[in-house]
Amino acid sequence: MKTTETPAPPPAEPGARVSEADVPARKPGGRAREGGVLNVFSHGVLVIWAIMVVTPLLWAVMTSFKDDSSIFGSPWALPDRLHFGNWARAWTEANMSGYFLNTVLVVGGSLVGTLVLGSMAAYVLARFDFPGNRFIYYLFIGGMSFPIMLALVPLFYVVNNMGLLNTIHGLTLVYIAYSLPFTVFFLTAFFRTLPTSVAEAAFVDGASHTRTFFQIMLPMAKPGLISVGIFNFLGQWNQYMLPTVLNTDPDKKVLTQGLVQLAVSQGYKGDWSGLFAGLVMAMLPVLGAYIVFQRQVVQGLTAGALK
Repeated sequence: MKTTETPAPPPAEPGARVSEADVPARKPGGRAREGGVLNVFSHGVLVIWAIMVVTPLLWAVMTSFKDDSSIFGSPWALPDRLHFGNWARAWTEANMSGYFLNTVLVVGGSLVGTLVLGSMAAYVLARFDFPGNRFIYYLFIGGMSFPIMLALVPLFYVVNNMGLLNTIHGLTLVYIAYSLPFTVFFLTAFFRTLPTSVAEAAFVDGASHTRTFFQIMLPMAKPGLISVGIFNFLGQWNQYMLPTVLNTDPDKKVLTQGLVQLAVSQGYKGDWSGLFAGLVMAMLPVLGAYIVFQRQVVQGLTAGALK
């Protein structure tokens, strides 16, 4: 039995126009279906990740308003009433107020110093060619890969010989040195993306390098400064190893040390409700800073790719 086959169209002559009727129709639903499946999968992964991140935070906040019996008796239930005494007890009796003030002083001073010194060094490395430019830049890169644990013992003796042990300003200087490599690395790449025409126009008008940097280039780098500032704030606020080694004075301890002190202060009779209240106190400034500057962080991270 013979089958009837449709003969293939003859090849078009060179220079001849091909009509739309001669082009085989494409299936429009193929790529759309694949894209829909990919979107559903990616959104599902994001939802699962969001649940994994948000659930512990909400549980910690909810637990901070419970008493100790409710924490162990019904850990996933809502509190029968809001025990604000947990927060008051953690703030006063556990000296969280003093720890909070010390942390604000150390992190605030180190954050300002890191951004000022890091932005100045990054601007010079990004905009000026001089002998040793790349060598200095790679020294900062090497500082990012150096494990801080190897430097704890010599750092302790250096800080002690300088008379800065167990002091707020000594810990601030160590935080600045600890955060400078990443800050310089991040801002050097950001300053390279800024237009040079504005700085050249300022030089033509008679502005000095210092005035050009502080009044023109630094405001233009605001998204990058906010982004690297948030990252440094997170790292310095949650730092525990450096203050544990360099800050043993009970009156100069920071929040991370205070939370550990609160956890072990009563041995087996730990104040769990007060501990969760102190934990939430330490967590709220970080969440607040990221929520407020979330858009600026995204702009700073994507500015180099968009320009």
